[in-house]
Amino acid sequence: MSVGLLLVCHNNIGNALIDTALSLMETVPLEIKVLNVYRDSAPEHIVEMARDMVLEMDTGDGVLILTDLFGATPSNIAAKLYGGHRVAIIAGLNLPMLIRTLNYPTLDLDLLAEKALTGGRDGIVMYKTDSTH
Repeated sequence: MSVGLLLVCHNNIGNALIDTALSLMETVPLEIKVLNVYRDSAPEHIVEMARDMVLEMDTGDGVLILTDLFGATPSNIAAKLYGGHRVAIIAGLNLPMLIRTLNYPTLDLDLLAEKALTGGRDGIVMYKTDSTH
């Protein structure tokens, strides 16, 4: 068994990140599903779809849910999955977060969520110019 990974994102952001991760990695070691949320999506319907996905993916180890923007519809939908489901939810999905998560498929839900957080944070770097060159 392993943790399931659900991306709940605006439009096709989740699909694009998964496609990119697949192009960088030989295999994807976790079960991944993407739930696309469009401007005209009915939130109640999307919540039900998300619940069904979590139930399908949770083989006993839980589901890590990554969303793209805190406070927006995808993260609000994900937040409704607390209670009755073993989930961890992280907003602010970026490619480094996803790659870090996929590199640790054997971790339990809590440790995998921590790896996702550090991957996301550590992947944000500001380039500085060296004035001596």
